[in-house]
Amino acid sequence: MKSSEPPLPTPERSGPTDDFPAIRVDQTRPYDSIRELYLYREPELLAAILAGDRRGARKIINHLLVHIYAAGQERSDLLKGFLLELIVMMARAVVQAGVEQTEVLGLHFRHLTELAAIGDEEGLAIWLRGSFERICSAVEKHQATQAPAAVAKALAYLRDNLKHEVSRDEVARRAGVSSGHLAHLLRATTGFAFTELLREYRIQAACRLLLGTDLPLSEIALECGFCDQSYFSNVFKEAKGMTPKHYRLEGGS
Repeated sequence: MKSSEPPLPTPERSGPTDDFPAIRVDQTRPYDSIRELYLYREPELLAAILAGDRRGARKIINHLLVHIYAAGQERSDLLKGFLLELIVMMARAVVQAGVEQTEVLGLHFRHLTELAAIGDEEGLAIWLRGSFERICSAVEKHQATQAPAAVAKALAYLRDNLKHEVSRDEVARRAGVSSGHLAHLLRATTGFAFTELLREYRIQAACRLLLGTDLPLSEIALECGFCDQSYFSNVFKEAKGMTPKHYRLEGGS
């Protein structure tokens, strides 16, 4: 594939990159080896697309292209099949992002229609780049429109579940976004990473209970999601510069 742009260049056909072991392609059943590779790289590729990391996604795709071209060689029908399966795999990110089904189906139809009319490698290169950019743009557009609602849902869920074990994946599911995208949204909106934000919320809840109730420290620790009073005291002191007991005695000052 030739291109004047850095994205998705023609891979060197001399061999694979070092981040995946060399695979032996059985020319009578080449799909087996390529699908093994797809399964290996799919989670990483989808995570990059969902996180808006186009550079990282392109790097993974170019690595896949090394093996695709080695397996497809001069058989254009086989090469088209490999590339179509690659695009279908990438399009799963659109589904995971929550894009409307009509738009997802529209993307699939456009990709298939365009691919059917292509008869050379240069055309495949243009098609692959265009399909990749459309998929990324669809994910990013949807995430941008959903960001305020997703952040609000995530923060509300955190506030309501401080006493429980809370994971980023769980909160992301509740907010309707991917785990990686939630991390990006929280950092951009609050300035905190997920674990930092969770700790901050727990400390704030502890401060309210320390000043507004007579609950013993052990109960406040559990109510705010700390495993025991000792750990609670250490985390609280690190955040506030004083122990919970001192904070209560000083009235929060």
